[in-house]
Amino acid sequence: SCAEKCTMYCQAVEKQLKICGFKRSMDVLVLYLAGQGLRSIPSLSLFCRLRYLWINNNKIQDLTFLVKNYCLTELYLNNNELRDISGALKNLHSLRILLLHNNQLEQLGETVKELKGIISLQTLNLFCNPLACDPGYRLYVIHSLPSVQLLDRKPVTQKERELAFPVYNYERSSVVESIAFGRRVDTVAGTASRHSRDTQQTRRLMVPPGIWSHKSKCTRLGVVNLEITQTRFHLRTQKMLFYYGQ
Repeated sequence: SCAEKCTMYCQAVEKQLKICGFKRSMDVLVLYLAGQGLRSIPSLSLFCRLRYLWINNNKIQDLTFLVKNYCLTELYLNNNELRDISGALKNLHSLRILLLHNNQLEQLGETVKELKGIISLQTLNLFCNPLACDPGYRLYVIHSLPSVQLLDRKPVTQKERELAFPVYNYERSSVVESIAFGRRVDTVAGTASRHSRDTQQTRRLMVPPGIWSHKSKCTRLGVVNLEITQTRFHLRTQKMLFYYGQ
């Protein structure tokens, strides 16, 4: 029942306050509630200066109790029953460590979207969630959350960042706007560059004529991304990168 859940939570909090010797909730910087069998937690807004919070190894399914804990820098939520974190963490801008492994998170896009505004985030665990089975999961997270340095207990390498960039960076001005199959394709020059250098002609690259044929490697492997810069042509497939240019 709700009363039993509240009692479990209150007892766990009171125990921690006694251990730390705190009399006022606003003085609490660290709160350890791991392994208490908790299914839900009331708002923690009274702990307005809370920085370190362990709620791992419980049965938590909802995180709305965290929306006002703006000072949190480390949050341990692993080994719970979380299916969705939307709307719960995006305001925790001071967060540096976030462990979410061993939950039931399914929506990779929504999960990453929730974390995009946390530019201080350096350590993130998402393994052992259904979303971690998505193809390209690791590169997608690396590209979407550039501040993360340690992902799923493995350091993010420069090579991974370079691989992720052309695959998931759809919004750069250098990404081709239209593809003329087997014909010339104008490169997309930056707006500022075009206005400042009116006399400079836009470079053009010829897309190799046979590249779109049904027998080509590109077709068989599956095109993932086409990128054209002023001097180079990159075609990335699921298994390799084709390169043409000067």
